[in-house]
Amino acid sequence: MIQIKENLLHMFVFLSFFAAIIFIFGCSDTTSPETGQGQIKIIMVDAPAGYDQVNIVVTRVEVHKASADSNSGWYVINNNAATYDLLLLRNGASVVLGNSALDAGHYTQIRLIIGTGSNVVVDGVSYSLEIPSGEQTGIKLNHAFDIQEGLIYELMLDFDAERSIIFTGNGQYKLKPVLRLVPAVISGTISGKINPLSAAGYVYVISGTDTLSSTLAETTTGSFKLMALLQGTYNVSVFSGNAAYNDTTITNVVVVAKQNTDLGTINLSLK
Repeated sequence: MIQIKENLLHMFVFLSFFAAIIFIFGCSDTTSPETGQGQIKIIMVDAPAGYDQVNIVVTRVEVHKASADSNSGWYVINNNAATYDLLLLRNGASVVLGNSALDAGHYTQIRLIIGTGSNVVVDGVSYSLEIPSGEQTGIKLNHAFDIQEGLIYELMLDFDAERSIIFTGNGQYKLKPVLRLVPAVISGTISGKINPLSAAGYVYVISGTDTLSSTLAETTTGSFKLMALLQGTYNVSVFSGNAAYNDTTITNVVVVAKQNTDLGTINLSLK
């Protein structure tokens, strides 16, 4: 009886080892890409908006390969559902929306699949946020990029909540996304501090007549940081939320890729 048990135990160990070998070799055949892999990393930031919260439920993030048709060729880079309050993503705060290995090649689109439960909070009251086709076809963003073997492609997604929320009446709100996609390798940042704190400064980055980015200085420190700015020269306008102070504009502010331009302390004068 003891001999039979020992034989059965040996047989079980052998079969388990054999099964493990088959599993390992089977996995290696299916996961090894023919052209090698690089990596994509998408970082989401936002500007302030006149709401208490703007909560977006993202269930999946995908990218589309150029060689495939519109229905196939979508690669999932984040399959973990999460809720993001866009209004927390300002003054240097950000969240990683996707970070994944990806087959080398040319890609043309990014898609955010939106789940149920997205909402906007106004004066303490929560309202459901209608997102047309968000759960089916998702929010599609046209952005061509290349993944190179062994390299990381880092992308900044600037979600403008203020211009994205549309009030349609009777307590109904709709999301019509206004977003900018800027590769981190060609973008930089602008930072500084508004004095005094009581001035409650709003900061805008302007190119020509277009406002590219904005933020509200932190109420406790007066500091601010504007992200995802393409390398170039801009005007930075500071508007006071306190009528007792003058506004000001700093011209010819140079942004260098992958660097921060620190404007130091900006003093707003009394009227």
